[in-house]
Amino acid sequence: MRVLVIGAGNMGLTYAEGIAESPLLSKHNLRIYDTDPKKIESLSKDLRFNVFDNLEDCLPKADIVFIAVKPYHSDGLFEEMKLMINDSQIFVSLMAGVTIDTIQQKLNAKKVIRTMPNLPAQVGKGVTSYTESSDVSKVEMLMVRNLLDTTGTSIHVNTEKFIDASTGISGSGPAYVFYFMQSMLEAAQKMGFSDYDSKILVSSTFEGAIELFNQNSISPKSWIEKVASKGGTTQAAIDSMDDNNVKQLIEDAAYAAFDRAVELGKEK
Repeated sequence: MRVLVIGAGNMGLTYAEGIAESPLLSKHNLRIYDTDPKKIESLSKDLRFNVFDNLEDCLPKADIVFIAVKPYHSDGLFEEMKLMINDSQIFVSLMAGVTIDTIQQKLNAKKVIRTMPNLPAQVGKGVTSYTESSDVSKVEMLMVRNLLDTTGTSIHVNTEKFIDASTGISGSGPAYVFYFMQSMLEAAQKMGFSDYDSKILVSSTFEGAIELFNQNSISPKSWIEKVASKGGTTQAAIDSMDDNNVKQLIEDAAYAAFDRAVELGKEK
């Protein structure tokens, strides 16, 4: 199995590194294509990859092709790619908002898998939702899923609607968490804690809460009830958030990301 990753940006390189560390590929079967001379020079020093700056040298013989470029670069890339591909190749898109139908039409390809990864893939904690065109077989889907799982875990969804929806939850979700963390950091600093102590207080609190959630079947709502005693400090904080409609604002933010993902697909 020969895998090509097109685009050595954050997400493309994350998947390339995950796949390279897995036992799924034999040595030198992972290829990376990019047009940035500095990236080419840097990646060429990494013995895990075969690095290319010319599609003709790497695309025609690839079995699975990960497309990890910005959506606004896709049209030019597809135009360049379409004369070099064949019907047996599988194309895995990491691009937000670009539909399977768009990829099939502009690339003239049959086997397309659309994914929505997220940033924690960089530390092996990512979650990737994915769905496929009808031409992709179950065996091929299993192969791709194993590759996706090298950066965390993956979730198969039945339609592209759920790819757009997962954009609003997991794809953009890390930014929501960082937004909340930043607010807590600033609150801690205003209370007089040092930058270092503020970071420890906030990061350890998030890490511990997530571990509790993952190790138990208790809902977040139930955990809140365990922590927030009537008339206590936690209840005061929860009441403040409820009074300011924070829960609804977070839900609105997730839907805003979802709606934008749908818009991006229509624009393409």
